[in-house]
Amino acid sequence: MALKQVSSNKCFEGFQKVFEHDSAELKCKMKFGIYLPPKAETGKCPVLYWLSGLTCTEQNFVTKAGFQQAAAEHGLIVVAPDTSPRGCNIEGEDESWDFGTGAGFYVDATEDPWKTNYRMYSYIKDELPKLINTNFPTDPERMSIFGHSMGGHGALILALKNPGKYKSVSAFAPICNPIQCQWGKKALGGYLGPDASKWEAYDATQLVKSYSGSRLDILIDQGKDDQFLSAGQLLPDNFIAACTEQKIPVVFRLQQASCFCSPCYFFIASFINDHIKHHAKYLNA
Repeated sequence: MALKQVSSNKCFEGFQKVFEHDSAELKCKMKFGIYLPPKAETGKCPVLYWLSGLTCTEQNFVTKAGFQQAAAEHGLIVVAPDTSPRGCNIEGEDESWDFGTGAGFYVDATEDPWKTNYRMYSYIKDELPKLINTNFPTDPERMSIFGHSMGGHGALILALKNPGKYKSVSAFAPICNPIQCQWGKKALGGYLGPDASKWEAYDATQLVKSYSGSRLDILIDQGKDDQFLSAGQLLPDNFIAACTEQKIPVVFRLQQASCFCSPCYFFIASFINDHIKHHAKYLNA
């Protein structure tokens, strides 16, 4: 599959690049950011996938999170894809900030008119890693995932639905129990239809209740003053309770920080090094 380089910048002795490609899964052009650490010039490196939140593109994490220095030090390739298909000419795709463009929710849609293009789960799980492993010096056996808000939801469900695929998982302010919050009900209902039982396959709190795969040590950072936490959109307590019941280790840190709109990347940048170290512990083991 052909890649078109959009940009390339030297960064901490490595390169921060952006590429565009035609996605077979999403049937549109997609962009992703990729950081190649200095170590990638001489050998294969583990890969850490970042999933961004609502309204984001591949640029938010690349330009605002400040992860590149830690990634260079630990020898990690970091991939940051876009959050949804773009320009599919679907009626209503640009009407809401929390559904459609910029809000793919990392599910495979089953409802018209979304099911042809909105297959972000399969794109992240299968197509994108295959593309990355084919074109860059990766070690396919060493892969981890993390994300923020909607992307934190995506990271958690991908790790829980695919035991052993990812060495580690972490999240910033993830949507932990989407079947119980308004964001989730809108997105899952729109993409998957009205049968709420089908939504459970994309709900981290539900998935963890039946998880029986390899050990996962989960790290979550949550801003105490996050307006969406107080509004009941994130529901981390439900996820923590389910993890505790299943004896799945989760480190949940309630930070003196906010996490919403543009300021969320100040929150992410404040603790990104901890997350890179968390993943490097498993990826470089």
